Amino acid sequence: MTNALLFSNSTNHGGTYLGHALDVLEEHYAGVGEVLFAPWALADHDGYMERVAPAFRAVGTTVRGLHTVTDPSAAIRDAGGLYVGGGNTFRLASALHRHGLVDTIRHAVVDGGLRYGGASAGTVVAAPTMRTTNDMPIAEPPSFRTIGLVPFQINPHYLDADPTSTHAGETREQRLAEFLEQNDVAVVGLREGTWLRLRSRGDGEGSVSATIGGAAVSAGTRGPAVLLERGRPVREVHGDVSELLELTPQYDRAVSIAAG
Repeated sequence: MTNALLFSNSTNHGGTYLGHALDVLEEHYAGVGEVLFAPWALADHDGYMERVAPAFRAVGTTVRGLHTVTDPSAAIRDAGGLYVGGGNTFRLASALHRHGLVDTIRHAVVDGGLRYGGASAGTVVAAPTMRTTNDMPIAEPPSFRTIGLVPFQINPHYLDADPTSTHAGETREQRLAEFLEQNDVAVVGLREGTWLRLRSRGDGEGSVSATIGGAAVSAGTRGPAVLLERGRPVREVHGDVSELLELTPQYDRAVSIAAG
């Protein structure tokens, strides 16, 4: 019973927090009176709560900060909804491991019906590892392993290369290509303004659907997301992408380069 809503970003340019996605947020947390909020990706936990709370009030839900409870694991096991905010993925992953929540969250979502929501770093940690984050390693988690609600990696805030730019640094596509040289794992790149949603089908078989929605806000983009896979061209993806849930990730499988 997996239900998750994974935003690329929480705020579009000029907009309010989750203002571009209040309709899907309301649908996702329908019937959940209180959502637990994990603020650990930012340093100011109380300030983060104040920033997030209005969006949830707008959809008829209250939020309670996990940093205010004595036993976060117990709170998650008893909760109907969880939202993991964005910020720095290394800091967030460190906190999730420190509080022993990586496995707790996965089991609560998959087996207990907890509705998971995340944005940016909160979306990255829904993958099996945090290896496709865009963030600087300001903290050192004990492991890159994360919650693993999907069998592929996610790269939020995906940026297309600007053909007119004179910047000589690596593009996002090039950096993810380096990841694929070391790991045979698909990567979904979510452009700004978009999200990936997982929903249980309700067929009694425990099957889950995956859809990509939202509208990319960057000029010149062709859709909400791209898919990067080893040995294949980058391709646009949108709508139903449930076939990605059948993939088997293989980490630390470096490409062998023959000596020239």
